[in-house]
Amino acid sequence: MRLLIIVGSFLLIIVACRRDSGDIIDKTLRHTLKSAKVEVLKPAKPHDSKVVELGQKLMFDKILSGKKDISCATCHHPVLHAGDAISLSIGVGGKGLGPTRVLGEGRVFNPRNATEVFSRGLPGFVALNWDGSVSSIDDGLDTFAGVRLPPDLDGPLAAQHLFELASRQSMRGREDDTRAIDGTPNELAKIPDDDFKAIWHANLARLVGDPPGEGGIPEYIELFKAAYPDVPLEQLGIQHAVNAIAAWEIDTWTHTKSPFDRYLAGDNNSMSKAQKRGALLFYGKARCYECHSGGLLSDMGYHNIAAPQIGPGVGKKAPLDLGRGRITDKPQDNFKFRTPPLRNVALTGPWMHSGAYTTLEAAVRHHLDPKKSLEKYDANQLDPKITRNGAQ
Repeated sequence: MRLLIIVGSFLLIIVACRRDSGDIIDKTLRHTLKSAKVEVLKPAKPHDSKVVELGQKLMFDKILSGKKDISCATCHHPVLHAGDAISLSIGVGGKGLGPTRVLGEGRVFNPRNATEVFSRGLPGFVALNWDGSVSSIDDGLDTFAGVRLPPDLDGPLAAQHLFELASRQSMRGREDDTRAIDGTPNELAKIPDDDFKAIWHANLARLVGDPPGEGGIPEYIELFKAAYPDVPLEQLGIQHAVNAIAAWEIDTWTHTKSPFDRYLAGDNNSMSKAQKRGALLFYGKARCYECHSGGLLSDMGYHNIAAPQIGPGVGKKAPLDLGRGRITDKPQDNFKFRTPPLRNVALTGPWMHSGAYTTLEAAVRHHLDPKKSLEKYDANQLDPKITRNGAQ
């Protein structure tokens, strides 16, 4: 009997110690999160179901591309966690989906990794694209093109789609891509690169006719009518199409009930002890939070961390990719890229602006000594088709 009492008392002490240990971790972590000003994300405002329905149809429809061979979802697909799971995206002329996708003859890889679209519609998400080429500013939207945007855009996410539609490599096609895969003319490819209004007008005309309501695809005419009943057909613009795509993305890919979200809301049991210890390191000694801050886990700022470049480069300085420097034309911004948000980061590789790292561990280790990591970068981790086609 005495032995049982001793053993029982010992077990109670162990349980108490474990409880105290857990209490200490939670108390410390909550204090740390408060000091770092990490707040619970507010859910995105839901959109009209008819607008979302139109957006979903557009997201997956290849008619928006010049050759009618690629859709927005090709590079941002639900089965691939809203990305494409390859280091560098493959645009017009490619075949397949995700890791099985291959370049068309004579084509090159897109210069950067396709970002996923989680949480893009939340208020704090003010910088789209790796270089912030589409961003929210105090008096509206700022874009690299310096063009007058269509009116009534619903934010930077909608605006970003305008420039994907205009991109020759992503969707519109080269000047010699005169025919779509169904044999019809590719009228988008022959429009000059700087005539954005004509490009966007032609995109909309494919859907609802030119002028809207005259010709076009009957299904789309009815979908636009249902989504925007107060807008006469003749007043439809490309903004209505990209607003709908953004609405679908926001309603589909905004998630604010992760274990981390529930912990921020007060549920101590939503995260494991290992996760809590990792959070203490993240917000403590490792100082990850200095850039990956707030509920979005990004400061929406631009930093040069010597990330390896494996793509063909962007703009006049190709094969270099100057990142933010290409947008601001300031040397001090060269090779800076926007801090990626870390929501679902374990699912959304490859990592870095160029998709240079194919494991999350390698991407994290790069931060320990960026210079040494860049000097010793091993391209053997890449998909062979990337190095085989000279994208390294």
